[in-house]
Amino acid sequence: MKQFLSIALGASLACTALPGSAAVDLILHNAKVYTAEPGQPLQQAVAVDGDTIVAVGSEQTVLALKNDATRLIDLGGKVLMPGMLDSHSHSIKGGLQRELADLAGEQLPLDELERRLRQWRDDGKARRGEFLSVAGLPVSYWDAIDALEQRFNQGEWSNQPILFAANDMHTGWANGAMLQRAGIDAATIAALPAEARNTLGQHPDGTPNGFLVDAALYPVTDLLPPLSHDTLLNAGRLALAYARELGITGWMDPLANELPGADVKNDSLGVLPVYKELAQRGELTAHVAALLMADSKAGPADLAELDKVRQQFLGVPNLTLPGIKVFADGVAEIPAQSAAMLEPYRNSGQRGELLLDPAHFGELVSAADARGWLVHVHAIGDRAVRTALDGIEQARRDRQSGIPHSITHLQMVSPREYPRFKQLDVIASMQLYWAAADEANLDLVKPYVSAMAFLHTFPARSLLKHGATIAGASDWPISTPQPWKAIYQATTRRGPKGVLNANEAIDRETMLQAYTLNAARAMRLESLIGSLKPGKQADMIVLDRDVFSVSDEALRDTQVEQTWFAGKLIHAR
Repeated sequence: MKQFLSIALGASLACTALPGSAAVDLILHNAKVYTAEPGQPLQQAVAVDGDTIVAVGSEQTVLALKNDATRLIDLGGKVLMPGMLDSHSHSIKGGLQRELADLAGEQLPLDELERRLRQWRDDGKARRGEFLSVAGLPVSYWDAIDALEQRFNQGEWSNQPILFAANDMHTGWANGAMLQRAGIDAATIAALPAEARNTLGQHPDGTPNGFLVDAALYPVTDLLPPLSHDTLLNAGRLALAYARELGITGWMDPLANELPGADVKNDSLGVLPVYKELAQRGELTAHVAALLMADSKAGPADLAELDKVRQQFLGVPNLTLPGIKVFADGVAEIPAQSAAMLEPYRNSGQRGELLLDPAHFGELVSAADARGWLVHVHAIGDRAVRTALDGIEQARRDRQSGIPHSITHLQMVSPREYPRFKQLDVIASMQLYWAAADEANLDLVKPYVSAMAFLHTFPARSLLKHGATIAGASDWPISTPQPWKAIYQATTRRGPKGVLNANEAIDRETMLQAYTLNAARAMRLESLIGSLKPGKQADMIVLDRDVFSVSDEALRDTQVEQTWFAGKLIHAR
C-alpha cells in the first residue's frame, strides 16, 4: 500500500481527453481521483459531457475545458473513483431479503426465532400460500437440528408446513409437515445413491430429520407458490436503492433465469422480466450482466434452448447477457459437505459431490466460447476448481477467443492450480468478505478437511502472485454487498477467532482494482465502465474519507457521499 501511495502521489499529473472534445457539462475537481487505469497516478479532476467522461487530469488542464454552461463541483480534496462493480450478486434476492422474512445471517436463540416466525406469519412476510418460509439462516443452526425438530414439529406448528432456508442458498430445514407435503420419507432416503445420501439428513432409523442440501431442497422449494411480479419488481427497486447508497453501479447476476424459490428450467425467464421493466421505466440505475444458468450436465445442444431466452432480452438498456453460469459443486460446511474435494472429508470419508462430468464439461465450455459467451463456474472445493479449469482449458485449446471465463467462490484451491488462472486467462471472482477467522471457517470446515486443503483457504495472495486477475464479488444476499467491508476483510483476514492465514492477505490497491476494472472485465463491460477514462460512461463515486491513508478499521466503515451514473447524480448523503 505504501508503494502504491508513493507512486500515485509522486508521479506527475497529465491530462487525458477525448480527441477534439469541446462540450463539457460537468467538472468535478479539487479531488483525489483514482482512475483504476493500471499504472496511472492519482489525478485531480474529471470532465463529463452528457453521460461520457471527456477528460481526466490535473486541475489546471481540466478546468481549462469549462465554458459558461459547465457545472463546477469542488470536492474539497475528497476521493473520486469509478463506481463499484460486483462480479457475483443475486441482487433481486438481496432486495427480497429486505422485503420478506429473512434473518440476513443473524444467529438468534430459538425462542427469538420462534417469536420472529409468529410475527412474520401474522404480518404476512413469511407466508407463501399455505406454507411459512424464512430465509437467511446462518448454517450454524444446522448444529441444532434436534432442537429445531423439537420446537417446530409440535403444538401450533405440528400441522403448519415450515421451511427455514440458509443464507448459503444451498441448505435448509423443513419440519415434518413440510416433509410430508414434499413426499420425503425414509423410502426417499433409502432410494438415494450412496454419494447423495448426505443431501437428506436422517435419524439412525433412516427417517428424515428435515435437513436438506441442494437437489434435496428443490422438491420443497418447488412447493412454494411463485412470488408475484410486483413483489419481485419491488425487490428490484429495493436492491437498486441499496446499490446507489453503497456506490455500486453494476453487477453480474449469476442466476438471472431463476425465479427466487424455484428451480431453473431451460425456458425460465426468471428475474429477467424484472430487469427489463425497470429498464423500460428508466429505473435501472446500474449495469446488469445477467447470466443464464445451465445444468451442470448440460451439453452443447442445450445452449440453443438458453439462447431462446437470451434473445428476448437483447437490446434492453443497461442489461447485457454475456454468458452462462454452471455449478461444479455445493458447499463445504458440515453437515452439508457437498463441496467436491481432492481429499475426503475426515468425518465421512466422502469427497463431496462433483456436479460436472469431467469427461464432457469442456465440450460445454467450448461450445459457449464459440458462441461468444463467457462461462462462470461455482466452485468451492479444490476438486471442483480443478475440474472447472480442465473444462476451460479445452476451450482454450480449441480457440483463443479472449473471452474472460471465470470461477467464483474458490474457497479451497490446490497450489497446482494457481498458475493455471493466468495461463488460461480465468478470472478469480472471489467473495473475500468470507476470508475471516470465524465459526464458519474454523468450526464448520477446518476440522473436517485435510490440513493441506484448509491451508489454501481463499488463497487470494497466492493467486495474485501467480498472475491471476481477482474480481470483487459479494454473493449477496448470502453475505453483505458492502464492498468496503469485503476490502477490509481481504486486507486483514481478521475475525472473532483471530486471523485466517495472514499470508493470504492482499493490499488495498489490488482490491480497488478488483471492484472496478477487473470486475468490469468479468462482466465483459471493460470498454464501457470500470475506470475513469475518456470515452467511458461517467459512473463515479465520492467517498467520505481518504481510503489510501486511513486505518483498516476506518476503511471498513467508508461511506459513499455521492453516486453518479451516466453523468447523473443518483445518490447524495
